[in-house]
Amino acid sequence: MARLTGTRPGATRRWGCAAAFLLLLLTVQAAQKADFSGDSTAATINHSLTLLQRLQELLQNGNGSDSVLRVRSAASDEPKVFHTHQLLLSLQSEVFESLLRNQSVVTLHEPPETAALFEKFIRYLYCGGVSILLHQAIPMHQLASKYRVWGLQRGVAEYMRTHLASESSQGHVVGWYHYAVRVGDAALQESCLQFLAWNLSAVLGSAEWGSVSVELLLLLLERSDLVLHSELELYTAVEGWLSRRQPEAPVAERVLRAIRYPMIAPSQLFRLQAQSAVLARHRGAVQDLLFQAFQFHAASPLHFAKYFDVNCSMFLPRNYLAPSWGSQWVITNPARDDRSTSFQTQLGPSSHDAGKRVTWNVLFSPRWLPVSLRPVYSDSVAGAIQPVRIEDGRPRLVITPAMSSPDFAGVSFQKTVLVGVRQQGRVLVKHAYSFHQSSDEAADFLAHADLQKRTSEYLIDNSLHLHIIIKPVYHSLIKVKK
Repeated sequence: MARLTGTRPGATRRWGCAAAFLLLLLTVQAAQKADFSGDSTAATINHSLTLLQRLQELLQNGNGSDSVLRVRSAASDEPKVFHTHQLLLSLQSEVFESLLRNQSVVTLHEPPETAALFEKFIRYLYCGGVSILLHQAIPMHQLASKYRVWGLQRGVAEYMRTHLASESSQGHVVGWYHYAVRVGDAALQESCLQFLAWNLSAVLGSAEWGSVSVELLLLLLERSDLVLHSELELYTAVEGWLSRRQPEAPVAERVLRAIRYPMIAPSQLFRLQAQSAVLARHRGAVQDLLFQAFQFHAASPLHFAKYFDVNCSMFLPRNYLAPSWGSQWVITNPARDDRSTSFQTQLGPSSHDAGKRVTWNVLFSPRWLPVSLRPVYSDSVAGAIQPVRIEDGRPRLVITPAMSSPDFAGVSFQKTVLVGVRQQGRVLVKHAYSFHQSSDEAADFLAHADLQKRTSEYLIDNSLHLHIIIKPVYHSLIKVKK
């Protein structure tokens, strides 16, 4: 926590121009809210922009200043000096109100990163607005939190939540997540975690992957909604993380045990055992999982389920983008009419089912109407039909198997639809809809999307980019033997 020190004033200070401008501001606001009772001659005269400009000049020139802030930082021998106005600072910050109550000169000690933004921070207190860049978000949030400027704190947190997709040279989402944990911002923490999960492949190949903490890595590894090409891609990235970070053996073993080895083909597992230095170093900690994975691939799922509990995360696929798990579907002009497509997936992750395929039919309708909104004949006027507007409908996606087979016994299918959007020039996953075999469609699929607008955030070059993933889930039909 930065230190705050001060000196007592030599004489009582006048409020000066600050009070005059504040009185003008309150007068303008009151005039804007006045009730003119329908008088056609009433008008609002708004010079608030001029007032803001005057307030900026007041800070810049120090006219009528009655308080001084001296900001010291380890990065500079000379403090930054701000001639300020007690009334304006106290209105925005209860911390400044307390500091300036009995003194007019205050020395503030700030780290270099927050000291560099202090002028912007003070300008916000005068004008109510500030522009920031990605790398400035955390120090600005720190200043807002330290001096209890709650409006700015909320604004910076919202900026961070809406700029997760912005491209930066070193990445920023991992750093923002760790900061959110430190300050206890649960909403920002969850937003960062969801973004990392749905766009993990992009993160794995970036510079920020190496900055992932042990806690964050374990949180990601336990999730089944990770979007990436394959479990092997995840293992390769984890192996690189372990090689760079060199954590203690218990931590490394806990990380390695979170990999879902049954989701990796036997040929790839054999190669890992022969070539992975990390796996060789910690073989004893995961030997049982590797052996179980080979058994899983060798036996029929029904036979395997007699002896092992397959209703656990180890046997649950994540959102894999490989062709055997689903298909990409780009729908051009999606607001125009209904579309359909079909694709095939592997029956299950077990190598025993490697040669078995399931064909899926998909129907997309941009303006499907619920029964309550469908046209019906009216009793009052013979032959009349209730008018139906296009906007009354909503997008609908139906996914059904084109076949049934005895091989389906003991297998159910979870369907996941990823919607790609363009944010800050990058194509990323922002929306994911999941539904189970018992339903053919997601009830809330694109419920709030406006596909009629070419500028819709759901469209990329007037096309809807979907990736449909089928996740086969085995079930224990016979109680597992203890």
